[in-house]
Amino acid sequence: MPTPREIILAALHARLLALPATALRGEVLPERVPAGGLLILRDGEPGEPEVTLSPLRYHYQHRAEIEAVVQGATRDAAFDTLCAHVGAVIAADRTLGGLCDWIEAMAPRPVDLPVEGAASLKAAVIPVVLHYSTADPLA
Repeated sequence: MPTPREIILAALHARLLALPATALRGEVLPERVPAGGLLILRDGEPGEPEVTLSPLRYHYQHRAEIEAVVQGATRDAAFDTLCAHVGAVIAADRTLGGLCDWIEAMAPRPVDLPVEGAASLKAAVIPVVLHYSTADPLA
């Protein structure tokens, strides 16, 4: 039986799959970046929970990351569009269908990465904070 953490991360990945970019989860950067861009969801770190005792609940602010990568002559515009799509998907349902209390993305810090013999990449990590509670830190 999947844990609430896994269910939430799978739901976030499912929403990213609906975007025009290729969305992967926990994969290495492929040799070629698809024309529509690439998103890689990293599970991230749940961090230290706040605990309430009655009833016992562990409240997490889990920090996942979405790596966004584009390539090509129009990479600046493509990157901006890709980030806007990610933001729209998150803003459309901030509870992932009731699976978590709140989800919020933070601003990316884009960098240009030169590629020998090809157009450079524009990439960034988009931090995403998932707020959720569980009755057991291992469940």
